[in-house]
Amino acid sequence: MNYDNKDEHYMKIALDLALKGEGFVNPNPQVGAVIVKEGKIVGKGYHKFYGGPHAEVYALKEAGDKAVDGQIYVTLEPCSHYGKTPPCAEAIAKAGIKKVVVALKDPNPLVSGRGIKFLRDRGIEVVTGVLEKEALNINEIFIKYISEKLPFVILKSAITLDGKIATVTGQSKWITCEESRNLVHHIRNRVMAIGVGIGTILSDNPLLTTRLEKKCKSPIAVILDSKLRIPLGCKIFDTLKYRKIIIACTEEHDMLKKHEIEKMGVDVIICPKDEFGHINLKILIEKLGDIGIDSLLIEGGGTLNFSALNSGIVDKIVYFIAPKIIGGLEAKTSVEGKGIEDLNNAVKLKNISYSKSGEDMVVQGYVEK
Repeated sequence: MNYDNKDEHYMKIALDLALKGEGFVNPNPQVGAVIVKEGKIVGKGYHKFYGGPHAEVYALKEAGDKAVDGQIYVTLEPCSHYGKTPPCAEAIAKAGIKKVVVALKDPNPLVSGRGIKFLRDRGIEVVTGVLEKEALNINEIFIKYISEKLPFVILKSAITLDGKIATVTGQSKWITCEESRNLVHHIRNRVMAIGVGIGTILSDNPLLTTRLEKKCKSPIAVILDSKLRIPLGCKIFDTLKYRKIIIACTEEHDMLKKHEIEKMGVDVIICPKDEFGHINLKILIEKLGDIGIDSLLIEGGGTLNFSALNSGIVDKIVYFIAPKIIGGLEAKTSVEGKGIEDLNNAVKLKNISYSKSGEDMVVQGYVEK
């Protein structure tokens, strides 16, 4: 549908507002709304937290009577069903809005065009597709989860120019610069869960928390530990007081250790093995989706990364490449495992973007499936 630069201008403001909900609305979408009347913004809002009022509600409340005969710019189709909150399409109509500009049609089967139809049936002009691509990028997690009930999986790695993730002695702090590490914490804040293998736990003893200057949350920690080798004194268990920890294992785990771990408040998920004798990641992802986890950031070593790619669970890849060369035949690389024998079967990316982060380069892309 046709729209003008003015629509793009106000939608950009709404998209910027939507970003403020990052990390706090999962598994809901990030949504921003702006109400304009006679060329002036009279109301703004964004979805602030899961289960809370939607963006349109905040914007309408701020606008008050000024909303009458105004236009509302919203990054996602207004809902038309009763959920945790009343339908926003109904509130928009009652407020006297005369025009609704939408970036993205809601993929949620409960909405999917019904909000737009509701508004049009009441004589309200509706324009769709304004900055749709940008709205898709913001809500790629929500779109995957609401459509398939499976987590959106991001594989992140930090490497040198020669593809190493550590020196021959195992030193990996720090390959990338401070700006890149800060960006990783923004990604952690965005997702619901972060996954690592037991090798990372044993070698680095990480906290896997989010550390930012702004208000943030640490994602659920998902540790892949086939035989439950994790030491009970690991630092990560100190974080149980403010976030959930899940350990995935196979049926070959230590039963006594499982009981001790569960007494600490850790959830243990038992999965079958894959063809290589590791945890079947496809099954694990399904189990995570079933308990409401909409996204998983994998920050593993070469073995876990290969398993994730080989199993086909990865949706997006983010590589931080530092301008350093360390060499070493025995130095670890970002993807190891059995490897791919035929180059024609290599994992391929699409919609690739390149950017700078301090002295590093960031390469992002989506896995072709």
